[in-house]
Amino acid sequence: MKKSGILNRHLAGAIAELGHGDTVLICDAGMPIPPGPRVVDLAFRAGTPSFAEVLDGLLDELVVEGATAAEEIREANPEAAALLDGHFPWLDVVPHADLKALTATARLVVRTGEARPYANVLLRCGVFF
Repeated sequence: MKKSGILNRHLAGAIAELGHGDTVLICDAGMPIPPGPRVVDLAFRAGTPSFAEVLDGLLDELVVEGATAAEEIREANPEAAALLDGHFPWLDVVPHADLKALTATARLVVRTGEARPYANVLLRCGVFF
């Protein structure tokens, strides 16, 4: 049994299959999930696991070369906006409707238990070399 890193076997396996340019949506419990991508639902109860916990765990495992969030996050969820700005100073923001449309390109969706609005980010995978 793994003793460190991501223990959820579905999530660990999905991450191992990602390649350069693939996108991963980390989303709150209310984000509509498009048909098609692999979905790993980590939601246990409202707020658990949090958006911050899932993002930090995934960033330990992924190389990210791009990140996109809804522009509405800045006003509606300043804590999540500050978290994203701290990780991605080059964060791209688009209207929420556009972010929902972009989620159709996601290869993997990771659903958190976050129950605050706009706690969503679309990550574009990079390479480690």
